[in-house]
Amino acid sequence: MEVERLRSILQEVKDGQIDIEGALEELKYLPFEDIGYAKLDNHRALRNGYPEVIYCQGKNIEHIKGIVNQMLERGDKNILATRAEPEVYEAIRNITEDVEYYPLAKIVVVKRREVQLAAYPIAVVTGGTSDLPVAEEAAITAEVLGNKVIRLYDVGVAGIHRLLSNIKVLDDATVVIAVAGMEGALASVVAGLVDKPVIAVPTSVGYGANFGGLAALLTMLNSCASGVSVVNIDNGFGAGYMASMINRLVEQERRRNR
Repeated sequence: MEVERLRSILQEVKDGQIDIEGALEELKYLPFEDIGYAKLDNHRALRNGYPEVIYCQGKNIEHIKGIVNQMLERGDKNILATRAEPEVYEAIRNITEDVEYYPLAKIVVVKRREVQLAAYPIAVVTGGTSDLPVAEEAAITAEVLGNKVIRLYDVGVAGIHRLLSNIKVLDDATVVIAVAGMEGALASVVAGLVDKPVIAVPTSVGYGANFGGLAALLTMLNSCASGVSVVNIDNGFGAGYMASMINRLVEQERRRNR
C-alpha cells in the first residue's frame, strides 16, 4: 500500500466518508499479506520508496498470476516483473490489458499510472552489443522507477574512440551504469573520465576463461579508478535500481533548493 493511499484513507476518516471499521479493513493488510506461496510486502514503497518487484525466474506461472492479481487489488501502482519469459507476459496479459513486454530485457511492466521523471538522466553504457540484454534490464528498470535514460551502446575498449566521442553524454548524466563482459575494463575507463558514480555490471559474455562473467567481475572489483561500485554478474535490475535511488536523492535535493 502506497503513501498516497494511506493519506487518502486517513483523509476519508477525517472527512467522515468512511468509519473507523472501514479504515481498519483497508489497513489490515499492512505491513504484508500472506497468500500462502508468497508474502506480499505492502509496506515496501513506504520503507524504500519503490514497490515490491516480482522476480519471475523459477516461479510457477500460476503463482506469478496470483501475485499480480493481489498487487492489482491493493493499489494503483505500476508493477515490474523481471526475468520474465514470453509465457509470463501472456499469462499477465490475460489479467490486465495495461501490460507491456520488453523481450530483450525480459521485463514485464503493468503500467497503471504515469510516473514523474527525474530532471537528470541516467546513462547506460555497454562494451558490446552482446551486453544489451543486461543493459536493457538496467535501463527499463530505471525508466519504470521514474528516470530518463540515455543509452550509449557498443563503445567498449576495443574501439575506445567511440566512447571518447560521447563524453558529453556521460557528463550530462547523474549516474553511469557500465555494462561489460569479456575482461570488463569498460567500467574503469568510464570512471576515469567522469565525476559521477559508476555502477559496474559484469556480464557473462565471453570465451572460456571469462568463467561466465567471473573475469569481468574480478576486474571491476579490482578497479583502480575511484567511484566504481559493482553489482552481481548479469544483474541489470540491481544496477538500474541503485542508479534510480542515487538519482532520486539528487532530485530530492534539487527540489529542496528551488
